[in-house]
Amino acid sequence: MHGLELLNIDLKGLTTDALEFSQSLDDEYFRSLDGAEIKHGQVEAHVSLNKAAGGDFALTLSIDGTVTVTCDLCLDDMDQHVEGEASFVVKLGTESSEDDQLIVVDENQGILSLGWIIYETIALAIPIKHVHAPGKCNAAMTEKLKELSPKGATEEEESATRSGDGAEDAIDPRWQKLKDLKP
Repeated sequence: MHGLELLNIDLKGLTTDALEFSQSLDDEYFRSLDGAEIKHGQVEAHVSLNKAAGGDFALTLSIDGTVTVTCDLCLDDMDQHVEGEASFVVKLGTESSEDDQLIVVDENQGILSLGWIIYETIALAIPIKHVHAPGKCNAAMTEKLKELSPKGATEEEESATRSGDGAEDAIDPRWQKLKDLKP
C-alpha cells in the first residue's frame, strides 16, 4: 500500500497546534485506492492542519500536478493538469455529517485518513470536458467520427448556414417538412 498510512494523521497525538507537510502522489497511490477511476498521475499534495478554538481543526489541502484521463473525443489517454484547493473543518465525534465541508473523525480512534479526501479533491479539480489539443487526437478515431457524423449537410452548406448566406438552401429536408407544419 503506497504510503496511504503516511496520509493518516493522529489527531489525539498531535503535539503542536499546527501541522504542515507535502506528499508526492504517483501511479501507485492512485492504484491503491479501491474504486478510484484515476489510475495514473503525478500530483503534489500539500496539507495544512491547524487546531482551532473548541478542539476543532482547520484542514486545507492544495493539489498541483497531472493526471491521466480519457479524451472525450478520441477515447485515448491524455494528460490533464489539475490544481486546486479545498478547506474543511475537522471534528472529533461520533455522529456523521451531511456537510461537505465538515469531516467528523471517530473520537475513539482519532485518526484522520486523508487518502480518499485528497483523491476527491483531485477528482473535483479535473475539468468536466477533457479533449486533446487540436491535432493531437487519435487520427484514426477522428476520421471514423467524421465518417459517422450526419451526412445532411456538406461543409459549404454548414458554412453558409453559419454566415447567414443561403440559409434556406442549407436546411435539411427533414427539418423543412417540420417547418411546413407551422401555421
